Amino acid sequence: MAEHRSMQRAALLDAARSLLSEGGTEALTFPALAERTGLARSSVYEYFRSRAAVVEELCEVDFPVWAAEVEAAMAAVGGAEAKIEAYVRKQLELVGDRRHRAVVAISASELDAGAREKIRAAHGGLIAMIVEALADLDHAEPRLAAMLLQGVVDAAVRRIELGAAEHPEAITEAAVSMVLGGVRG
Repeated sequence: MAEHRSMQRAALLDAARSLLSEGGTEALTFPALAERTGLARSSVYEYFRSRAAVVEELCEVDFPVWAAEVEAAMAAVGGAEAKIEAYVRKQLELVGDRRHRAVVAISASELDAGAREKIRAAHGGLIAMIVEALADLDHAEPRLAAMLLQGVVDAAVRRIELGAAEHPEAITEAAVSMVLGGVRG
């Protein structure tokens, strides 16, 4: 029974990712989740009390995976500048991943305080990864620089997500150049 519930919960989260990446937060409804998973609408409420609860669980499950991928990319290179470059490149590479599209859709929506706090904490974890590399470059304010650096990444993510006129590789190269130029200056 517990294994069945776990599988159903995983199926609901997977359906939520698909709905979010295909249609944004408006697409994430309990009737749509029920239809995608073959469950009765009332059964969806047995797993999640609200849409915000689905969002919170997605954050708990997907952000750590995404962060681990960024961290692994940084660990695979040597030197502070290479780590910063890997940090930017990996996040922008993940834009096409369905988990990331769901996270972007979640971030853009109106959420309750609990979900917002989970997103803030996850982003804080990403920023903490890059602070050490900035400190290694003797940056005067590595935490502030990390937050600004993440702002460049977030802007590039939005540009890619919007299907901007520029090719994603061009956006990535511009972001890397801007970030590295900024941390050197």
